[in-house]
Amino acid sequence: MSEKSKKPQKLKARLPRGLVDRGPAELAATRRMLAVIQRVYELYGFEPVETPAMEYTDALGKFLPDQDRPNEGVFSFQDDDEQWISLRYDLTAPLARYVAENFDTLPKPYRSYRAGYVYRNEKPGPGRFRQFMQFDADTVGSASPAADAEICMMAADAMEALGIPRGAYVVKVNNRKVLDGVLEAIGLGGDENAGRRLTGCGPSTSSTSSAPKACASCSGRAARMRAAISPRVRGWMMPQPIR
Repeated sequence: MSEKSKKPQKLKARLPRGLVDRGPAELAATRRMLAVIQRVYELYGFEPVETPAMEYTDALGKFLPDQDRPNEGVFSFQDDDEQWISLRYDLTAPLARYVAENFDTLPKPYRSYRAGYVYRNEKPGPGRFRQFMQFDADTVGSASPAADAEICMMAADAMEALGIPRGAYVVKVNNRKVLDGVLEAIGLGGDENAGRRLTGCGPSTSSTSSAPKACASCSGRAARMRAAISPRVRGWMMPQPIR
């Protein structure tokens, strides 16, 4: 008895998870918003730069290929010369590559902005998309806190130019030196303690409970960390609205 021929599967129009279609009203609003932000950034002397949506995977830094296919966090493919290429997951790594390639010809400090879509190979969910837009501004080549203050002022001016009144938004500041100071206070600062920071004793389990518990050494470290973050520092780390 001959096998019955299978019916060809009918193509069904469907959008991949984590992606959205955008209509004319949303596109027009996005264009107006970007134009306002660009105008503010250029008043501060920041200049535009555009980098490709794809970079060599090893230039992205965060998601380095540790398997046959570097598929953790990024969308990647292998080109004809067996080099791995990935869609950018943010706009900072491409900027670092651009500055490194053009360092001698760029002004110092180099102040630039760029806008574009980025891509994440992650599980989508509410508010988490595989493609979304970022608008970055960076100052490269300055160690002065004035550069950070300028970015905060520029962000505030951009918010208000978009119609968000002062006091209705918060500019959050993150500084790696806070974490470095906490690590110093608990005895884990410096390159010589890098191994201790990255490795731990692992959780232990008591005889009366199956819940994991930290060992005495780790518990002591956690207590010292809590004590190291003084109330004044905790208050400083909390975001405050710009008045």
